[in-house]
Amino acid sequence: MALKRFKPVTPSNRYKVWSAFDEITKDTPEKKLLVPRKRTGGRNNKGRITCRHVGGGHKRKYRLIDFKRRRFDEAAKVVGIEYDPNRTARIALIEYADGQRSYILAPVGLEVGASVVSGENAPPAIGNTLPLANIPLGSSIHNIELQPGRGGQVARSAGQQAVLSNREGDYALVRMPSGEIRKILGRCVATMGQVGNIDHMNQVSGKAGRSRWKGIRPTVRGMCMNPVDHPNGGGEGKSKSGGGRQHLKSPWGHTKGQKTRQKYKASSKFIVQRRKTVNK
Repeated sequence: MALKRFKPVTPSNRYKVWSAFDEITKDTPEKKLLVPRKRTGGRNNKGRITCRHVGGGHKRKYRLIDFKRRRFDEAAKVVGIEYDPNRTARIALIEYADGQRSYILAPVGLEVGASVVSGENAPPAIGNTLPLANIPLGSSIHNIELQPGRGGQVARSAGQQAVLSNREGDYALVRMPSGEIRKILGRCVATMGQVGNIDHMNQVSGKAGRSRWKGIRPTVRGMCMNPVDHPNGGGEGKSKSGGGRQHLKSPWGHTKGQKTRQKYKASSKFIVQRRKTVNK
């Protein structure tokens, strides 16, 4: 993926860095794989805001992605690479021998005309889906299942990859994109390769309006609010000592490094090494 820079003829173009979209080969989505996507505005069924900074944005339709890849030992041909407005990664349209089409996440190096297959007998090639027990050690993988048959849940956004580092009995040890090492059952499947659009993190929108197109509303610092609206609000001017700002907080509790993971969680027994662990 390449990045595109613009001449600073307007203020919004001065720092704007967008994708060149040179990997896109198909600009019309598959109609049978589109479903309506209702926008909530960040509100629940009672009309109360449960997710701040959400609202507006351009209309979208959701692309049905095949995260399970359950058509084992059936080869599919890549028809095209498409843009998906609902995710940072690109998606690939594949077609099976009987004419059925589906979307998958497009990994780096997957090209139109390539063949992808899933199953225990599939070769460890880019875009193929295999059980973790059959993937060579040290391989880069994405779209990883945590429970057999549930579908991929880990490493699905642009540029992400995990590494299969070792095996212990029926379990595989996978280094997550966060650096955490976790045990996952060997019967769980994963897709070979790294998720495409790896330069997504280097894009610069250039103006606030583009965030509004995406449905992202402005974010106001708690320090600028009133005490009734935020724990950090109040005070005379930019006060850092009084006005209820002795400790940095969010409206839901302490911030700045406090652990948010539940102390006793069932899945903790599968974590071999936590992320951000300091080696001594």
